[in-house]
Amino acid sequence: MENKRKHLDFIQETIKRMANNSFLLRGWSITLIIATATLASHSGNPKYLFLSIFIILVFWSLDSYYLLQERKFRCLYDEVRKKEESEIDFCMKPIKNHCDNCKWHSSVRSSVFLIFYGLASLAILVILIVTYLDVTITLK
Repeated sequence: MENKRKHLDFIQETIKRMANNSFLLRGWSITLIIATATLASHSGNPKYLFLSIFIILVFWSLDSYYLLQERKFRCLYDEVRKKEESEIDFCMKPIKNHCDNCKWHSSVRSSVFLIFYGLASLAILVILIVTYLDVTITLK
């Protein structure tokens, strides 16, 4: 029973690391998005807002990757939980496509990401539209 418990602890620590990485990515993404939006507003150059959109896409995909890995390790945890003590081999290789949640497109469309990154994208697009309209009105 000790081997099984130890293996489950290893997997649980990996799941915690993935969740922590995802949390840190969201913090960095919002910091960089705000920084580029501020830079765009102070410089008067709306091209910096396109950089914000690029940052959103990059961090959204990275965050989705960590969520996918976390889900795969949760499936591994479930598999190890069901094993007998004699079958424990301390394998830490995550299970691929074990369930519908263990697919990348499922992670990208996670409700947390749709709200967080979707609202950030919408805010940047609104700022971009307002900035573009302000520039065209000023030029006329």
